[in-house]
Amino acid sequence: MKKLLLATALVAFSSGIAAAQTVRLGTEGAYPPFNFIDDAGQVAGFEREMGDEMCKRAGLTCEWVTNEWDSIIPNLQSGNYDVIIAGMSITEEREEIIDFSANYFPPAASAYAAASADADIAGGVVSAQVSTIQAAYIAESGATLLEFPTPDETIAAVRNGEAVAVFADKDYLRPFVEQSNGELMFVGDDVALGGGVGLGFRDSDDELRAKFDAAIESMKADGTLNAAIEKHFGPEAKKF
Repeated sequence: MKKLLLATALVAFSSGIAAAQTVRLGTEGAYPPFNFIDDAGQVAGFEREMGDEMCKRAGLTCEWVTNEWDSIIPNLQSGNYDVIIAGMSITEEREEIIDFSANYFPPAASAYAAASADADIAGGVVSAQVSTIQAAYIAESGATLLEFPTPDETIAAVRNGEAVAVFADKDYLRPFVEQSNGELMFVGDDVALGGGVGLGFRDSDDELRAKFDAAIESMKADGTLNAAIEKHFGPEAKKF
């Protein structure tokens, strides 16, 4: 009987350890307002707020890890963190490599920002961040793609004349355009790409993904996601 009780206690203890296991959230920290590093050196932005809330609702202890964008999927697969939460659009190509949660940001427009209203976005040099759906689109568009590791560099390329325009999420570009005093402007038509923004998981982590899916759906249902989208992206941002 004592052995049985001891075995039961050990099983319960082991289960408690598993339940309390820390889940590491990997983000870029360079894509405001989705994610950025604040003055205190901490991950901040829409995804920090929503990621913390997802973990709370899922009953998980979570910590944040930053990783450069161009290696963010390989480092998920190698176990450096457990979840990608980095403004990553859901695409068929990425779904061949990793699993996605339900989207926590709806499909939104990508747009061109340029220094001139007559910028040649059809045949000129257009900058985009490496390994993004926007870079893939430009590569097939007839324009010349100029890729950079970080989103800041894509905008700098337009300011310094290396590119005639930058192509990125419109919600990311909007504050740069609005605060540029007319030096930057949207040109051309908006383009719909991807299936919204979702969390990325290793194929083997179905149980973990299901916990986050449940949290996301509850946040859609009670309006938490829409309120956060408006807070971080403004009233004009697309919502659920």
